[in-house]
Amino acid sequence: MFRVAWIGGRPAPIAGAKDLGIDIVLVHEEGLYEPSIAEHCERIVHAPITDGPAVLEVLRPLHEERPFDRVLTTSEPAGVACGHVVDALGLPGVGEQTQRSLKDKALTRELLAKHDLSPVRHQVVHSAEEAAEFAASVAGPIVLKPVDGAASRHINRVEGAEEAVRAWESMTAAGLTSALAEEFLSGPVVSVDGFSLGGRHLVIGYSDYRMNDRFVEWAVSTPSRVAVPYLDELRDMTARLLDAVGLTEGPSHSEYVLTPNGPRVLESHARLGGHAMQHLVNRAFGLDLARMMLTVPLGIDELPLTPPEPIGGAAIQFFVPEPGTVEAVEIDDDIDAVVRRVPPGELTDAYLPLLHEITPHDRGVVIARNPGDTIPPLRTVADCCAGFMLVTGDDGDDAVARCDVIARQVRFRTA
Repeated sequence: MFRVAWIGGRPAPIAGAKDLGIDIVLVHEEGLYEPSIAEHCERIVHAPITDGPAVLEVLRPLHEERPFDRVLTTSEPAGVACGHVVDALGLPGVGEQTQRSLKDKALTRELLAKHDLSPVRHQVVHSAEEAAEFAASVAGPIVLKPVDGAASRHINRVEGAEEAVRAWESMTAAGLTSALAEEFLSGPVVSVDGFSLGGRHLVIGYSDYRMNDRFVEWAVSTPSRVAVPYLDELRDMTARLLDAVGLTEGPSHSEYVLTPNGPRVLESHARLGGHAMQHLVNRAFGLDLARMMLTVPLGIDELPLTPPEPIGGAAIQFFVPEPGTVEAVEIDDDIDAVVRRVPPGELTDAYLPLLHEITPHDRGVVIARNPGDTIPPLRTVADCCAGFMLVTGDDGDDAVARCDVIARQVRFRTA
């Protein structure tokens, strides 16, 4: 039997690991995972998943009793901690430096510049004056965002020095002491999901996003229609990007803006994409990234030699009702989807709750908020809390159209 330590995130990809001959030790925080995952684990141990030394402390004795073959995570917050454990135990995989190179957006930009890839004007700023000076130096809008941010938090598109000062003040009020200032990249956002082994990078899926004016991604569909003319360039850029940050093994999720001057890197991650991306890619391209994450590094499955062609389409879309207190949730009787409801008071902080209950179906809906619950303004991905739908279609456009129909058939009444 192989043995893998899995740190934080949505542990759903480990379902079925036992049947593959893999024992899983899950490291997580109490209340942040669905208890039903325990049946797929050798054991569950608790530790702060962002604290590398704390995670190492609970895993090292287990490693000494019976060594782990890999230490993995799908969690953005746990990435650096996971890399710390990988290095400390001397295991193959994504080490701490690579994880930091991807988490620190400024460091990512520095490495891209060093490798003459995806030129974007940028600067780390530490004051309102520096933010204003950078804005004044760029002929057009800029973005101010956290150096190591996630989930679309505190992203500010600003025009000119005065707006830059106001954005800086709002960021410092939230406790930030520095920011990454960079030129605003104009164009549609697409993502590329890939997998690497032994330094060979295979691009598998490519997806489109729908987002609000605060850059919160509330819907994703695949295959991307707008990415197709850029596929050769995106595949080459992804390989060069992953080489630049030193990623040699495992899944990756890279985001690009298709600017008038060609694709530009927005950010990248050494993990499965969020928003149930592995399910979208599986439905649209026929490869199971979650399974591959476990089996390909261990030699159970082989990494394909060539990128797969699309076999269909898929989309996920969050419900985005008006902010306020939920008074009622109305669902049309003729809705053509499997509907699941999160019981009141349960899984309130879980990301994509009950996802495993709808993934076996072509069209599934999860209602995650109940009467009396609060719907916040859509400022970050964490605010996409009302529920979601996961849909298969003939292609990406068809999947989006089916989501839009379901969105009209489910109505959250708020006050």
